[in-house]
Amino acid sequence: MSGQRGNGRVSAWLVGVLLICTPWLAAAQSIYTCVDSKGRRLTHDRPIPDCIDREQRELNSNGTVKRAIGPTLTEREADLEDQRQRKESEERARVQEAKRRDRALVARYQNPAAHDAERADALRQVDEVIAIAKRRQADLDQQRTKLDAELEFYKNDPSSVPAALKQRVAEHASDVAAQNRFIADQEQEKKRVNARFDTELARLRQLWAQRGSATADR
Repeated sequence: MSGQRGNGRVSAWLVGVLLICTPWLAAAQSIYTCVDSKGRRLTHDRPIPDCIDREQRELNSNGTVKRAIGPTLTEREADLEDQRQRKESEERARVQEAKRRDRALVARYQNPAAHDAERADALRQVDEVIAIAKRRQADLDQQRTKLDAELEFYKNDPSSVPAALKQRVAEHASDVAAQNRFIADQEQEKKRVNARFDTELARLRQLWAQRGSATADR
């Protein structure tokens, strides 16, 4: 603190000397001062070009420091600074978004029972879709039985199978393959649902513990 007062007295003394020696500074609203690369103390009524690569100070007319002006950056330095600031901004946004998600998660699931109930409901919905698909699969099996019965008539001469019957067999095979893929996708969806709820539950356990600790500290 005493150092700051000392610097203030030196600045005020310096400004006083400058006002006496350079009357044109008296009319200036601000005074800029710096020490250049050669160690010279420079003063002007506007930012000093010789100190563009270093800090210079803008002083009030009473010698107090109005602000410190950092060195002017090169284009490359300015790009790097922009990148740094952008990354910091993105990180702040990421942290804020994570906090928002956490608040929403805790608000939605007050306890493990609520989370378990929603998991069960999500899995039930997928199971219902699979059940419908399997009924369709059973229908396709019955259709295949009828097709096989028709094909039986041509077993001694497969080349004589009518084109229309061949087309129905091909379409049936395509439908069966599509239905099998759909059911397999739904089984994978159940795994994705469980993985999502597992991830949520791991985070919720941390958040519930933090909430419990905060409550206990009150």
